[in-house]
Amino acid sequence: MSKLVIIDYGAGNIQSIQFALDRLGYQSVLSRNPTEIENAERVIFPGVGHAETAMQKLKETGLEQLIPNLKQPVLGICLGMQLMCNYSEEGQTEGLGIFDVDVKHFDIKEKVPHMGWNVISQLKSKLFQNIPERAYMYFVHSYFVPENPESIATTDYSISFCSALAKNNFYGVQFHPEKSGEFGEKILDNFLNL
Repeated sequence: MSKLVIIDYGAGNIQSIQFALDRLGYQSVLSRNPTEIENAERVIFPGVGHAETAMQKLKETGLEQLIPNLKQPVLGICLGMQLMCNYSEEGQTEGLGIFDVDVKHFDIKEKVPHMGWNVISQLKSKLFQNIPERAYMYFVHSYFVPENPESIATTDYSISFCSALAKNNFYGVQFHPEKSGEFGEKILDNFLNL
């Protein structure tokens, strides 16, 4: 059984995650096999694209039942993090309900999507060990998670929003650590060493 599984449900920029893990010296396996995912030591839940479509793909594979019940550390990235919430305004989509918060559309004067480098602050988790306050991360998103009690990092883009979440063994980051240079790779490394 593989120690590190990236959930492959057809919604994710999976190659760049695999390249980042390779650079860190970790072997990862792409899988949609429930047994393999369940038996992994660490699980990465990526996501790029539309919430409604992605949720549909999870339901087709039965993974929407599996993911909330995983016991090992799980990291949701970008759309993966948003799907771990209760509900998304994108396509009026019910989420996995791991984090007790709803995903909202940016209703701001700034350009949407929020795209490019921005800082993360109010860092509070082992996920951010040796990451400085106001480290720059790479973002691409039109929907956001409001600040909430499970926030472990925030970012400002006209409004302050939650850029990372944690609850029990579940973690989520709105930014793309695999595209965020050495600090992003350090976050992946921290996750794999939790």
